[in-house]
Amino acid sequence: MTAPDPGRPCGGSHPATLTGVGVGPGDPELLTLKAVRVLGEAEVVFVPVMERPTADGAAPPGRAEATVSAYVAADRLRRLPFALDDTGGVTARRRRAWDAAADAVVDALDAGARAVAFATIGDPNVYSTFGYLAHGVRARRPAVEVRTVPGVTAMQELAARSGVPLCEGREPLTLLPATAGLAPVADALAGPGTVVIYKGWRRHPALVDELRRRGRLDDAVLGRALGLPDERIGPVDAAADDLPYLSTLLVPAHRDRRGGKL
Repeated sequence: MTAPDPGRPCGGSHPATLTGVGVGPGDPELLTLKAVRVLGEAEVVFVPVMERPTADGAAPPGRAEATVSAYVAADRLRRLPFALDDTGGVTARRRRAWDAAADAVVDALDAGARAVAFATIGDPNVYSTFGYLAHGVRARRPAVEVRTVPGVTAMQELAARSGVPLCEGREPLTLLPATAGLAPVADALAGPGTVVIYKGWRRHPALVDELRRRGRLDDAVLGRALGLPDERIGPVDAAADDLPYLSTLLVPAHRDRRGGKL
């Protein structure tokens, strides 16, 4: 007798679901009503953590876990270790972490969970770990329905907190990670619109040099630890030695008058 597929509906029941839930940049108040509802309805809520544990053997809570802890009971939270600090591309370490995470979700489905959620910082469709997890779960359980709930992005939060509009009129908006290299960043800065750069981290000095060359340093805004107690928002400092990996750099378009880009 064939064992039932936990991702396939039995009779009139709904298929099992995996939902990537965007929980914003770190402030628990920025979760949408839908995000809170979906997290509340999920039988298991997975959260990403750094793969390597601390010296005492316990992995510290990640930003997503800290953000949703006010809405999800601890007994429904499960950590998924990812190689979040690996900058070497698709490494063997990254593949192992992706596979292990997908296996953990499948194990929860096999154990009877019908609604599983994955809480991700920002939006699950914008530079999110959720895409890699969903790919692995789909490969293992094609019948599982994969959904997403949009979340507030770091660039939206930084624009709100700094009072700098992201785009007006006909202005383009370019979002890119510093991990893509300096060339695409330079191309974007040479254009007429707003540029947002994620994950500046160790590339920050080179980014500052490029901003200065393009004459766009003075208007730029840097956000660190957005939504967290140690949040810092302000002008771009070339010597940002303590810049976290998840930093946000907002370079607004040149605006010389109201409605000038209409």
